[in-house]
Amino acid sequence: MQYGVIMAGGSGTRLWPFSRANRPKQILSLLNGKSLLQLSYERLRGLLPPERIFVCTAMAHAPAVMENLKELPKENLLGEPMGRDTANAIGFSAAVLKHRDPDAVCAVVTADHVIEPVSVFQQSLSTAFSVVSDRPRSLVTFGIVPTYGHTGLGYIHRGESLGVDGAYSVIGFHEKPDKALADRFVESGRYYWNSGMFVWRCDTVLNELAIHLPGSSKGLTQIAQAWGTPQQDTVLKDVYPRLPKISIDYALMEPASQQKGNAVVVVVEMPVDWTDVGSWPALAEILAVDEHNNAVSCPTGLFLDSDDNVIFSQDAGHLVSLIGVSDMIVVHAPDATLICSKDQAQRVKELVAKVKEKYGDKFQ
Repeated sequence: MQYGVIMAGGSGTRLWPFSRANRPKQILSLLNGKSLLQLSYERLRGLLPPERIFVCTAMAHAPAVMENLKELPKENLLGEPMGRDTANAIGFSAAVLKHRDPDAVCAVVTADHVIEPVSVFQQSLSTAFSVVSDRPRSLVTFGIVPTYGHTGLGYIHRGESLGVDGAYSVIGFHEKPDKALADRFVESGRYYWNSGMFVWRCDTVLNELAIHLPGSSKGLTQIAQAWGTPQQDTVLKDVYPRLPKISIDYALMEPASQQKGNAVVVVVEMPVDWTDVGSWPALAEILAVDEHNNAVSCPTGLFLDSDDNVIFSQDAGHLVSLIGVSDMIVVHAPDATLICSKDQAQRVKELVAKVKEKYGDKFQ
């Protein structure tokens, strides 16, 4: 049986002050009245019924996620007591699914990307499901066809074709390169952006975690054994926070791509427009722009001689006005305003830490 799990555990600090600890970016109405989580769910609904779609998120965000996805069965929400990075979020989801269905095949997708066209995304998932059906030991990842040498993303080096349209072996993974190397990757035609999305049998990924991350594997087995019993929440809250914090790429995908295990890593090409909405400039890529190339999501605004800015507000009763301003980010939230130059956008996370240091949790 095929399942889908949406990873929705991020806090989205680089989209502060709109994204907050109790109101993370994936549940905010950012695009045409819909949240990134809702868009991710809709993409899966084209292939799977609601009872086979799960969401893994912070336990504290569970009520907001259920409000966001009214169709999601309550038992399909998997709440992490504490963030322990993607290896454990994915392992947790796989352990629960395998407990329910020993033959479960799972697509792991993200809740913070905008992907178009949806039909191409769904076709790539269908191809990946077919690969896993034919090759049960496969760990399938998705490679986004790069449009330029992006230095903020990891890359997947593809190998030979598997004889299935768009599916290839994987030679290796490369962390964020410098610009010259990123450009060479793109020019070669043999590298993809690493999407952070996967398809595999749950027993396969759990077996590989037992090899490469035995500390987590033991804890996840305890959680799965208690799942559905009166001890479920007690065991989860006791065991999960003690799991070693590590990403799925470092823990599993990179060593597995070097044949350090029993699985085979495969990449399926996904030729889509793909935006990782991880910062204000990234969000600007998918917002409407005015005649002065201002990316605007603001019900009440007035801009004079202002170009190439990012302007965001959802308060119709608050006027945002700019005069003679260029290459800036202006974000209005009810209790905080952010103004920074676009080339300093990656420092928003640093600012949030300073705000917490000075004001505690008041503006978090």
